[in-house]
Amino acid sequence: MDQFSTDRLTAERLSEDHLADLVALHLDPDVSRYLGGVRSAEVTKTYLATNMAHWDQHGFGLWALRTKDGAFAGRAGIRHILVDGIDEIEIAYTFKRDIWGQGLASEIATALTDIGLSRLKLPSLIGLVFVAHGASRRVLEKTNYLLEKSTTHHGEDVVIYRIRP
Repeated sequence: MDQFSTDRLTAERLSEDHLADLVALHLDPDVSRYLGGVRSAEVTKTYLATNMAHWDQHGFGLWALRTKDGAFAGRAGIRHILVDGIDEIEIAYTFKRDIWGQGLASEIATALTDIGLSRLKLPSLIGLVFVAHGASRRVLEKTNYLLEKSTTHHGEDVVIYRIRP
């Protein structure tokens, strides 16, 4: 499933063509505050390669997001992540700062959840969120994820939300 659309977004499988947009996204300190900090162009290049390999290995991964007028909006996806030594599958979403507060995260979280549970038939999905990231926590709660536990991930205090079919 290389592409899909929601009411206001189009999603296309992450590729080399998205590097410049991802670098700009990851260099924004406000955007990167809950991603573990600003990432250099070199780190983002490695991130892109890792996430493209995830597609090859698992048949799903991250998509680049565009608004209906074609402007880069952010990235989102479904991917394997190791949490507390357990291989989990998370939904993830990150948007450019200038389009925050428009409900796009809820829109994409709903779409990703449907893809993960209904199309991919995954047993569950998690959302891994910094404790202090109230907006993202509200998105998961509105999308019917349930708070499961608190833990640390890469030295940060996080909470895990989960949804099952």
